[in-house]
Amino acid sequence: MIRVLIADDQALVRSGFRLVVETRPDLEVVGEAEDGEQAVRLTLELEPDVVLMDVRMPGLDGIEATRRIVAAGAAARILVLTTFDLDEYVYAAVRAGASGFLLKDVRPGDLVDAIRLVAGGNALLGPTVTRRLLERFADERESGSAAEAVAGLTVREREILRLLASGLSNAEIAERLVVGETTVKTHVSSILRKLGVRDRVQAVIVAYDAGVVRPGDGRVTTSR
Repeated sequence: MIRVLIADDQALVRSGFRLVVETRPDLEVVGEAEDGEQAVRLTLELEPDVVLMDVRMPGLDGIEATRRIVAAGAAARILVLTTFDLDEYVYAAVRAGASGFLLKDVRPGDLVDAIRLVAGGNALLGPTVTRRLLERFADERESGSAAEAVAGLTVREREILRLLASGLSNAEIAERLVVGETTVKTHVSSILRKLGVRDRVQAVIVAYDAGVVRPGDGRVTTSR
């Protein structure tokens, strides 16, 4: 069962998301928060698997709430809710540790798919958004610590990290490298552990920070 916490200052929005989530047998809503402070407290108390986090809330906003949840070591994955595609807040939220974002007008089926995807340790960012975000990350590169972290990866792990940065799924990476998907999953887990990051998005950020890959025309440019 995937446990979900809904954080939004609008009761109507929370009710709508609850209705969608609770119609699925593998999902359950364990709590609702109407501001960032409450979102942090309930996340630590209830230990949900996924938090649907509104960005613009009174008092403590969703970005700072995300940052505090991650800093506290909570296992919850955070899906940021935003009104506008490529909202500036999305960039800050991903930097803070969010696993992706959803538009508030998301279709019910897509919302459910997103929750399941993120609960499984994956990230939720469309290709265009990912490219735009990573261009921003590259512009603000802090290469020292990132390069040191990447240096601890094996040759195969660096190769897989480059493929992750190009947006390939585990299955696509397995096909590209002619290995089993289970093998890829094992490598990805090792990459996340060695880099000290929560998910694939954060791993790719480190890769860009370290200069292992750089944004171009949508394809990954590797350094050898």
